[in-house]
Amino acid sequence: MSAWFVRASMVGALLGCITGGCADAQAPSRAPIGGFGSPPDAMIFYVAHGADGACGPACSDWIAAEGTVQWDTHKRLFSILDRQSPGRRLPVVIHAWGSANLNVAASLGRILRDRGIDTTEGTTEVDACKDKSETDCFALKRPGGPLDARINLSDSRCDLGCVMILAGGVHRSLPPGTRVILTGRAIRNRLAPNVSEEQREALTSRFGEQFRAYLREMGVDVELLDIVDRNSESQRATELPPSEWARLSIVTDVPR
Repeated sequence: MSAWFVRASMVGALLGCITGGCADAQAPSRAPIGGFGSPPDAMIFYVAHGADGACGPACSDWIAAEGTVQWDTHKRLFSILDRQSPGRRLPVVIHAWGSANLNVAASLGRILRDRGIDTTEGTTEVDACKDKSETDCFALKRPGGPLDARINLSDSRCDLGCVMILAGGVHRSLPPGTRVILTGRAIRNRLAPNVSEEQREALTSRFGEQFRAYLREMGVDVELLDIVDRNSESQRATELPPSEWARLSIVTDVPR
């Protein structure tokens, strides 16, 4: 992946601290998943198994996507999908936190669409992690499962990175009560943090067009990115009600 990328602005985390408790309360810190240069808290994927209907009608198995979308996250998504039996299309249940790499989030969405995968949001709670430390729990999840689990929907949140991944689902849904919060976006270069204003403006425009193309491909209204761009300028965040999820085609299945 290119060193240049777009991250969701941290204003989303600030909003969470003000209105719904700090994001860190539900975003555990853990060791890097990959080798040298791999960031901490990077998103992992593992197969989970629950009771009948645990992940929807006639659904008891799913892929948990958990962590921060980082520059190398797409590699782990390919890995977990390639390990599934031919024709087995488990839904992906997203639990994202932190400042997402939006380029990679869009790549994840395209991978899921190419594989014919459905998407939703929720926190996967692994049975074997009960009374274990985050380090020990992470060690259980890292091999990729399957692990007995349940989906907790009591505090569902879907930030900008989550929405970008969700958009790739063939069928996409959000649990009733989910807080969908769109932040702004900011240009970063992980190899050279100093970005000139001229570069920033050019790349903001270029990536904006790429994201609009992605949303159109996924069947999502590009007005979504207009909201994001306004938030980038005003340093604010927008919480979308369920009526907007349907109007902007963020979801294909409207919660009742």
